[in-house]
Amino acid sequence: MLSADQLLDSLGRRVRAARTARGWTLRELSERSGVSLRFLVQLEAGDGNISVRRLTSVASALETTPGVLLADGNVAGPEATTVIALLGLRGAGKTTVGRRLARRLRMRFVELDQRIEEIANLTLSEIFSLHGEEYYRRLERQALAQLLDGPTSLVIATGGGIVTAPETFALLRRQARTVWLKATPEDHWNRVVKQGDRRPMADHPQAMRDLRDLLAAREPLYSAATMTIDTSGRTIGEVVRAVEAGVRVNGEVR
Repeated sequence: MLSADQLLDSLGRRVRAARTARGWTLRELSERSGVSLRFLVQLEAGDGNISVRRLTSVASALETTPGVLLADGNVAGPEATTVIALLGLRGAGKTTVGRRLARRLRMRFVELDQRIEEIANLTLSEIFSLHGEEYYRRLERQALAQLLDGPTSLVIATGGGIVTAPETFALLRRQARTVWLKATPEDHWNRVVKQGDRRPMADHPQAMRDLRDLLAAREPLYSAATMTIDTSGRTIGEVVRAVEAGVRVNGEVR
C-alpha cells in the first residue's frame, strides 16, 4: 500500500510518462485538459494534491482513466535511456539540428528554455528582468532534472550558458551524450542575423568583439562535451548526419 506522498509521486510520474509518450508539452496538456499550467508542473513533480474533478480532466485529455493513473506499482516505460544534448552559443543551430535529428532517430525533441518558460509561466526575458540570472539557473537545473527523471529517449537543445553552471552541466554530462555544435564567431553572428534578429548590432559597436571573447571563454567548457561537430561550411543536413553517425554504435543509438 502506497502512502499519500508515494501515491502523489507515482501519479506525477504516470502523468508525465503519458504526456511525453504523446510528445506533448505541459502547455499542450494544460490546453487539452483545462487544468492550469502551474498546477500541472506541481502535479508532475509529485506536489499537486489533485481533486477528483481535475484528475478526471487530466485523464480524459490523456485518453486514459483516473484508475490507471492512480494504479499501484511502477510506471511502465522504455527500458533504456538515450539522451542527446546539443551545446553551443546562440546561432550554433541547436534547435534546427535538434528537431531534424530527433525525427531521424524517432526520438522526442525538447528545447530546454521552453521547459523553463513553462515552469515559470514567464518568458525568458521576463525571467531575467524580474528575477535575474540566478533564478534562471535554478529553473534550468529543475527543468533538466525533470527531463532526465526516469527512462526516456530525447534530444535536448540546451541554453548557451548551461556550461557555466557546474552542477547542472555535470548532471547533463552524467546522463546524456553531449554534442558541441562548434562554429566561428562570424557563423554565429551571421546565422542570428539571418533569422531576422538584428539586435546584436543595435547600439553595440563592440558586439563582434564581445562575441569573440565569449566564445573564447566558453570553448574550454564546450570542449568537455562527448563529441564536437564543426558546423562551419556544412549544411544543416550534413551536420545532422554527422551527429547521427557520432551517436550510433554498431548501427544503434547509444
